[in-house]
Formats: sequence, C-alpha cells, structure tokens
Amino acid sequence: MNQSNFYLPPYLKALAVLLLMIVIVFILIIGRSLLVPLFLAGLFSILLTPLSEFLESKKLSRVWSTMISLFSGLIFILGLLSFIVFQVASFGKDLENVGEKLNVYLSQIDSFISKNFQIEAGIGNGIDKDYLLDWIQAHSSSLAEFVFGTIGSLSMVLLLPVFIFFFLLYRNHLTVFISELFPRHDKSKVIEEILVLRKVVQNYIIGVLKVMVILAVLNTAVLLGLGIKHAIFFGVFAAVLNIVPYLGPLVALTLPVVFAFLTKDGIFYPIAIIVAFQLIQMIEANFLTPKIVGGNVNLNAFATILGLLVGASIWGVVGMILIIPALAVLRKIFELTEATRPYALLLGEEKNDIDHINE
Repeated sequence: MNQSNFYLPPYLKALAVLLLMIVIVFILIIGRSLLVPLFLAGLFSILLTPLSEFLESKKLSRVWSTMISLFSGLIFILGLLSFIVFQVASFGKDLENVGEKLNVYLSQIDSFISKNFQIEAGIGNGIDKDYLLDWIQAHSSSLAEFVFGTIGSLSMVLLLPVFIFFFLLYRNHLTVFISELFPRHDKSKVIEEILVLRKVVQNYIIGVLKVMVILAVLNTAVLLGLGIKHAIFFGVFAAVLNIVPYLGPLVALTLPVVFAFLTKDGIFYPIAIIVAFQLIQMIEANFLTPKIVGGNVNLNAFATILGLLVGASIWGVVGMILIIPALAVLRKIFELTEATRPYALLLGEEKNDIDHINE
C-alpha cells in the first residue's frame, strides 16, 4: 500500500513558522543566563579550533591541546580587558580641561540663544562638577547594574571557559551526534556538510576579526596623525563597534569628533576626523569586507536592522553583537537545501532581483 505525501496548505506552513519563531524567542528570553555563554562559547571555540588542531598535529593529546588553546584565548581576552581599563582610566587626566572648555562653549551657546531668540536656556553657568560627582555617587548602583547587565552575570563569566573547553574537547563527538540525527541520509555526506559549514563560519569570524585589525590600524594612524589624545583607544573602539552595522560606525565616529572638538583649537580637527573615517568606511565596505570576509554570507540592510532590534530586545548589547554572525550562519544553513533556500534569499543581499522578476 502506497503512502501519500502529507500536504500542508501554504497558510498553515506560514502559521507553523510564525509559532516556531515565537517559541524560539520565548526560549531565548527565558534561558538567557545559559544560552548567552553557550552561544559565546560556540563562537570562541570555532576561533580556537585551528590552534587546537595545529597542536594536535604536533602529537599533543586532545586534552592538552584544548587546555593550551583555552588558556591562550583567556590570556588574549584578559589582555584586551586590561587594555580597555587602562585606556578608560587615562581619561581621568583630561576630564578637568575638557570640562572647563565645555563650560566655555556652553556659556557661548547660552549667550547666543539669549541674544538672538530672547530665551534663557540656563546653561550659561556650565556644568557643576561637584553636582555631577554627587549624582554619579548617588546612581553608582544603577551604573553598576547597567555594566553587569551588559557583560552578563558572574555565572556567565564562570560558565564561558567551561563551555569552550568542552566544545573544543568534544567537537568531533558533537559532529557525529548531529549526523546521527539524520538516519535517512548518508552519514559521511552529513559529516562533510557539517565540517564545510563549520569552516565557513570559522572563515567568516576570522575574516571579521582581520577587518577589525585593519580598521584599528587605519583609525589609529589617522588620529595619531592629527594629534588626538587616546588615539589607540578611539581607533580600536571604532574597529570593534564596526561589528554592529550602521549604528556602530556612527557611535564610533561621534566619540573622537566630540573629544577633538573639546580638546583641540579650531574646527579643522573634527572635520578631518569625519572625512577620514568616512573614507575608511568606504574602503571597508567596498574592498576589505568583500575581499576578506566574502560576499556569500552578507545580509541585506533590512534584515540587519531588524536583527539588531530583535537582538537588543532579547539579550541587550550582547544580543546585538551575537545576532549578526548568527544570522549570517543561519543564511548559510538555509542555502543547504531547496526547501529553505527562499529564506536565505530573504536574508541575503541580491543584486539581480529585477532579473528574477522579469524571468
């Protein structure tokens, strides 16, 4: 007796996809404390896999190669955090001069508004430093909650290295496990697809990091050439924020422009920073990212902005950072089968949509 294929109407398929998305978002919100370190550990383990494989090729055991790779990654992260703390602390030496110059500008703005519009803006006296210090002390608990909410809880910090260790240690075991989930397919073919996908993800993340390094060098060189203080911090900060499309470069540009405006004489320096950073962004968008990262996982602007909003609403700042590589990986997964290829088209950037419509 022949079994007919089960037919599901298109509107029921759309409803099923919508319900699945709702369930996934609900799980992501409820399981934030566990899923955030899990996702971060997955990304870090993919980055550390080449080092672990290299050490194993030198006849080291899987356990020792995993431990060395993990400690190397932790040392790099601690070094980066130490650099950030040191750079942020160095700002304290310039706060007094910046505050005095800001008060001068505020006084001039207040005088201009009062003279031309007969409106008392109330900013002529500038910023009261003692009041600002008292406000920071009174709201220190709120600021601390914001910081911990951004970087995650202590449990996440403790779970992250544990998850990275086991992901590296059992990476082949997990690959075999996934292949067992598809008993009707050739296991060797499934394993091959998984390894190819892992390589694509690895190349994508490494490519993004390479672009960050190049942008950090270019940004820092421009700021050093203009004589801007804390050029290394602003350059690295702008390169890191580049991972958040559209919003990241805007914030990264605003900080050095405002700092140059308050610490330098003349409008030349802020304008020069704006022009130089825009040229660097053009180089990044038209040359660096297409050549280094590749165009096969690019996302269109609508999917990127929507993803950023969803990521921010679910996991905050961490969600905004994770959502872009997650969507890029998801697009690559959708391309593997004919049934899900339309979703890859929806997320991707297509240059020949008009040709498809005319066919």
